[in-house]
Amino acid sequence: MIEAHDIDLNLLSVFQEVYRERQISSAARRLGLSQSAVSNALARLRRSFGDELFVRTASGMQPTPLASQMAEPIGAAMAQVALALNQRSRFEPGTSNRRFMLAMTDVGEVYFMPTLIERCRQLAPHVEISSVRVGTLSLKEEMEGGRVDLAVGPFEDVSEALYQRHLFRQPFVAMFRKGHPLARGELTLERFAQAEHLLVDAADSPYDRVNAALARAGVGQTTKFRVPHFTAVPYIVSTGDLVVTVPQKLAERAAAPFGLDWATPPLDLPPLQTNIFWHRRFNQDPGNQWLRGLLADVFAET
Repeated sequence: MIEAHDIDLNLLSVFQEVYRERQISSAARRLGLSQSAVSNALARLRRSFGDELFVRTASGMQPTPLASQMAEPIGAAMAQVALALNQRSRFEPGTSNRRFMLAMTDVGEVYFMPTLIERCRQLAPHVEISSVRVGTLSLKEEMEGGRVDLAVGPFEDVSEALYQRHLFRQPFVAMFRKGHPLARGELTLERFAQAEHLLVDAADSPYDRVNAALARAGVGQTTKFRVPHFTAVPYIVSTGDLVVTVPQKLAERAAAPFGLDWATPPLDLPPLQTNIFWHRRFNQDPGNQWLRGLLADVFAET
């Protein structure tokens, strides 16, 4: 049995960074060490645990099953040690150069990032904000390993290890160019179904339910145009007579710059709920708390 006093705390810091970065060079840079020092630390860890822990692959240093099993408890323990050692420390947004990684959908980037970047430029000029796509299945692992600080979006079926805070709910709307025939007169289900549609083939929930509801209403049976995500949608529908069903906040953001209009579709579509998610490991982390609070202050709706 390995006792706590048998392991150098610095080695666990190396373990954390290699698990988070999956690259020796990136971990070394984050730790302020040479690559050889990180490699030597890994060698000591491997001898201590009798396991490879990380195996070099084409996609980086991938953890063994034992390393994946150890990651969360080691991370939680290290977070508690850091908290104990820095009881008086506070996150100072005005001077911090911390890097935050946010998991978002493409719609989330369109809606959140412009405003979030501007607020951070004002309040935390040295803080770095990056976004990344993360599927629901890997969300827990990415947040558990500290590679993602927060997730913001309509993620469903998430792990119980993730805490969440409600931001808002929004409906789906029909979006089209200004002057489109659907903008004139009553938008009936018959007119809506007969229009030529662009479909977003997003397979993740809750978008799959929206597409299923559209299909039941007769939309999509003869559709010839599909895209896998929402980012290109405003560019496409602004140049012709296609109609697309999108979250309302995307329509609000895209309307002015792309010359678009939108209307409530004549069928019952499930609303889209957007939350902030974070791992319980970082619930008391001052920087994580600050960013959660900033997002809630700017975007939360009652």
